Amino acid sequence: MTIRKVGVVGAGTMGQGIAEMLAFKGLDVELVERSPEQAQQSLQQIANSLDKQIEKWALTQAEKKLVLSRIRPVDMLSGLEECEIVIETITEDLDLKKTIFEELDRSCNPDVILASNTSTLSLTELASVTAHPERVIGMHFVYPVIKTNLVEIVRGLKTSDTTFGKTKHFVEQVIEKKGVMVFESPGFVTTRLICLFINEALHVLEEGVASAEDIDSAMRIGYSFQNGPFEMADRFGLDAVLAALERMFREYGELKYRPSIVLKKMVRAGHLGVKTGGGFFKYDKDGDRA
Repeated sequence: MTIRKVGVVGAGTMGQGIAEMLAFKGLDVELVERSPEQAQQSLQQIANSLDKQIEKWALTQAEKKLVLSRIRPVDMLSGLEECEIVIETITEDLDLKKTIFEELDRSCNPDVILASNTSTLSLTELASVTAHPERVIGMHFVYPVIKTNLVEIVRGLKTSDTTFGKTKHFVEQVIEKKGVMVFESPGFVTTRLICLFINEALHVLEEGVASAEDIDSAMRIGYSFQNGPFEMADRFGLDAVLAALERMFREYGELKYRPSIVLKKMVRAGHLGVKTGGGFFKYDKDGDRA
């Protein structure tokens, strides 16, 4: 299977990371945002990400230009008709995602793979609004997309073996990441486990056992985590962590998924992590610890 062009719907943090990674792998990317202004802003943020790599001698100016030349912003889903795969990366809003999948089903070729980057929502429910539910699948990338060598390939109830096989080939042979097969379940594997880890760290903080800095240090140094639970939460977005925990709490009905009150207070106060410049820690405009 030859894949040359991929559509990415939604150019937020994850959409930008996925688009950058795909272009770096030599694929043409159609990046969909709500307006031309938002699309250009997202392209600028991708350029800033590439500049950081240049500063670390991981990329050249010529490579940056080549990557950016492969990303084309579009503001209509109908502009994705030539794509072999479309990856939806918008916010975790089920109704909005269903609307997008319904339109993609109408405007894309009947053999295109429609993938969602959702971390908690039902692929089966997303597929139910399409005429071809067998071609809908989950492709859950882990932040940061460029550095993390993992994709959860999530099968919905009606996902076909052909769709799964093509997606696995794309993940492992085209973009060269490790694909893990997951059957549909709220939170899948990575989100379910990491959110519980973060939530338990929040309870430890609430109880006054240790500070956020010391809890992060203990897990980072003692267990070789790249980031501790609080910096992880800041980088994921505290609102995203809260939304994931609340959805899993509703779906499973188990108290272990009930979000910490500290997390709720932080979100209500607007301290969402890196994207707002501060959560449990402070960050500069480049997302580095201040």
